[in-house]
Amino acid sequence: MSFKSKINHYRRTIMKSLTGNVQNYESYQKIPYQNLKIDRVLISRPNQRLGNTLLITPLVQEIVKFNPNVTIDLFVKGGVSHVVFENYPQVNQIIKLPRKPFKELIDYIKVWIKIRGNKYDLVINVHEESASGRISTKVARAKYKLFGNEFLNDLNSNEQVHLGKIPVYQFRKFIENVTDHKIETEYPKLDLKLSEKEVDNGKKILSELVQDPSKKTLAFFTYATGSKCYFADWWDKFHEDFKEEFEQDYNLIEILPVENISMLNHKLPTFYSQDIREIASVMDNCELLVAADSGMMHLGCATSTRNLGLFKSGNTEKYKPYGKGNAMALVTDTSSEGLVNKMKEILNYQN
Repeated sequence: MSFKSKINHYRRTIMKSLTGNVQNYESYQKIPYQNLKIDRVLISRPNQRLGNTLLITPLVQEIVKFNPNVTIDLFVKGGVSHVVFENYPQVNQIIKLPRKPFKELIDYIKVWIKIRGNKYDLVINVHEESASGRISTKVARAKYKLFGNEFLNDLNSNEQVHLGKIPVYQFRKFIENVTDHKIETEYPKLDLKLSEKEVDNGKKILSELVQDPSKKTLAFFTYATGSKCYFADWWDKFHEDFKEEFEQDYNLIEILPVENISMLNHKLPTFYSQDIREIASVMDNCELLVAADSGMMHLGCATSTRNLGLFKSGNTEKYKPYGKGNAMALVTDTSSEGLVNKMKEILNYQN
């Protein structure tokens, strides 16, 4: 373990001990489900990554389903939350934690004053290992608080639960413990809530990009950060396989990252944009998105398209494409064997 990793480990341990006063909901007097007042909520997920932000959209939907008139504040980092929750009218304030607190000390202090100044019915820390998330839950004024590790003992210790599902599960268990009302409906999927205008714009962009707009389109996002990225040689071999199988019946395109890098060396028509919602609108008009493990993979899951996520290893159950009709594949740096058949399975999947 590196020195930096050790420091982060000790920091998380100390912060967890300081904010570890999990509420015992069994000690609360039970109230009728219809009498539970959750009108104002703070959700804490101070992380700037697109994927992690999209993964809290199921929780927001679940809370809105419980109370359509709820007001939700988000405690985040970075600017992507404004884009993701643009069409969620229940999302009120987006409170941003500065990315460099010591260089923006005044803004950093203002954030905690703002959190403390509001009063909530419920505060939810989405990720139990987030020190800032736990501190915000501690600082905020609320009758009910979820620090992120409540009810996890109810899960099998060896069970890996998707990160899009865990906070919804926590919220449902909270409801059950306070009211004895058990919610058993289907879990919400990731959802960017694209407008009809945005979807139509994506259709227009796609029709101008492909040769035959009457055919359905398969999209590929070939880039990922660090060790998640597959080399160009790997994509060349995979391209030979999927081109032979699908070129006659489908349009094939590549969606480029913000870095404007094509691991396929522009062998397919490419689409580039820095507008996340515009990218999603194009994805929404595709039949399938094949993407390396990345925020763009999760973005595809927040649209109506089906998705195949490519993973080398790791916590695939926690991070795989979320939602019915989506799938993941474990593939090495040297082989793409079986991926074409996996694509065919997804394309033949019936909801």
